[in-house]
Amino acid sequence: MGNKKILVVDDDPGLRELLQEYLSSQGFEVSAVADGVAMEQYLQQHTVNLVILDLMLPGEDGLALARKLRATSKLPIIMLSARGDDVDRIIGLEVGADDYLAKPFNPRELLARIRAVLRRHEEPQTNDVAGEQGALFRFGMFQLDLNSRSLLKAGVDVALTAGEFNLLRIFVAHPNRILNRDQLMDLMKGYERSPFDRSIDVRVTRLRRKIETDPTTPEYVRTVWGEGYLFTPAGKVI
Repeated sequence: MGNKKILVVDDDPGLRELLQEYLSSQGFEVSAVADGVAMEQYLQQHTVNLVILDLMLPGEDGLALARKLRATSKLPIIMLSARGDDVDRIIGLEVGADDYLAKPFNPRELLARIRAVLRRHEEPQTNDVAGEQGALFRFGMFQLDLNSRSLLKAGVDVALTAGEFNLLRIFVAHPNRILNRDQLMDLMKGYERSPFDRSIDVRVTRLRRKIETDPTTPEYVRTVWGEGYLFTPAGKVI
């Protein structure tokens, strides 16, 4: 995890200084800015591996900035918020954040979240999709490439966040098998869970928007009520 570059976006100068000092002591290269304008200017000139983004910012808020980032990039995002409401957390995940942490927090917990998100984003792919397809898997008009971490629909790239890619990779590795939330969390290596965590449902909803013709009546990722989710690459229940 050393030498990874992190950008902190928060209007609290004390927190920016704290995170710069602490995360730098853990081997990260850390820069910090106070608002969305400065963030966009910084990202135009520098490459980073992860953004820590406060929800409540002057000017454009963190949700709007996360949407803009996600529209053009797969850059991992961890959102921070002084409000710990489940609604905020769900909205943050819906707009494409990879994780969400409520303030105040222990810096060690943030460090654990950073490491987990980076692991999910960069973990090497294994041959858990068995058979002659190797690192390529096709379903419907889609082709998932585990090596390039890309999804094509009829030859056109479909932008996936790291969390969405890893969730789809897990479904592809377990076709026609019901997976409950706990199993999905266990399979998403490095995922930090909390009691009554419903973020898997949010991630499934986001993935459906990318791969289903009608997300309200999914063909590929189906809900089996009371049991979990079922990935059917043929587009129908087996």
